[in-house]
Amino acid sequence: MSRASRLSIYSLIAVLSLLCVNEVQARDYYVSIKRGRGKNATKEKPAKDLGNIVSKLVAGDVVHIAEGVYRGRSNNGSDNVPVPVTIIGGYADDFSKRDPWGAHRTILSGVDQMAGSTQYRLILGCDAGKRVVVDGLIIDNGDRNHYDTDKQLKIRRRANPAKNKNATPESGGIKIKLGTDCQATVKNNVVMNTAPTGGAIATWGGKNSTLTIENNLIINNTGEGIYAMTAFHPRDGQGLPSYEIKNNTILFSWKHDAIATYGGNGVKLDSEVIANITGNVLGFNDYGAIDNIKKCKKLTVSKNLVFGNRLYDYREFNTAMKIDAIEDESDILNEKSSGNVSKLVKVNVGPRFAAIYAGRKEISRAKVDAAAKVSNSGANQLRGILGLPLQASAVKMDADVWLARLNLDEAMAVAQQSFGEFGAKKP
Repeated sequence: MSRASRLSIYSLIAVLSLLCVNEVQARDYYVSIKRGRGKNATKEKPAKDLGNIVSKLVAGDVVHIAEGVYRGRSNNGSDNVPVPVTIIGGYADDFSKRDPWGAHRTILSGVDQMAGSTQYRLILGCDAGKRVVVDGLIIDNGDRNHYDTDKQLKIRRRANPAKNKNATPESGGIKIKLGTDCQATVKNNVVMNTAPTGGAIATWGGKNSTLTIENNLIINNTGEGIYAMTAFHPRDGQGLPSYEIKNNTILFSWKHDAIATYGGNGVKLDSEVIANITGNVLGFNDYGAIDNIKKCKKLTVSKNLVFGNRLYDYREFNTAMKIDAIEDESDILNEKSSGNVSKLVKVNVGPRFAAIYAGRKEISRAKVDAAAKVSNSGANQLRGILGLPLQASAVKMDADVWLARLNLDEAMAVAQQSFGEFGAKKP
């Protein structure tokens, strides 16, 4: 055998050995806020927080998280897991059983303090050909948000260093970015009280990646409930990431703020994705149920329950439609886009939050702009001479209520509610 052949065989053996080692390294880790100590993260000796063991995780690991409230490593309110793993919550403290929306709630939250993170509560990455799973978590940013008063009726997006108050995180609950040929599954989660510009659940698909977002309750967030995006932009339209968005309940998606012209959709789509949106409940969104302003052309919208959306049920570029008209008026939707329903629905959110939400004040951007007055200041005289736009005076117009805090029990009452064949069910 030649020296070159021997070297090739040795190289192959080395690669196979490395793959085997990586496979052996993948293991199960356990986390318990009640019993956790150290970094063994075994069932008998769990770690105290997911953030404490992130540096140990490798592709293929499975992290099991017991009931309790988790605020992140050093209470920073955010976990960034750069490797593809499976994260499962909702266990009893001894990991003998699961009930993520009932007796054993795994709650990811944080603390409103200047040292806290303003990033997404859970961030995951995925290498080529790998898989990410997030299952059975409750992400509640209520404790991370900066509210105007103790009544927690309005968020503040600016920090207050004098009181050690951080800005309300302008980020959502779950953020996932996939590489080529990756898979992601996001299921059985609750995301609430987050205040992103983008998605409460925000995902970027890579080339030939598949993403399944199912059986989640996404309630009381700004921005988009689910923002299905792409990290791959092919010239030939091949290899687009594929989304299955099914049986989720998405309610009370607020605009970014009281005068914003963006946000407030149940689902928003990037242009270069393939998406099937089916079996969802999409209600009480400030703008609409489904926003296809970017003209995703490979889209099916079928068998969804849609109600109470302010401006449209479905928007295709700049054309706003009611859900019962999409089969006639859409130029893009797949011919399988049928069976959608709109009807009067009572949401079991409770009288306290219902009264707050119904009584909020929404202000139009046009009204604010019209109220602004141009001053005859020296600066404006100079701007006029130079042909620059004149500066108007600031107008203080704001709502007294914006993203009022939804209590966990109020959210879980909706989680237990049946919408018939539509929406999320208790896992």
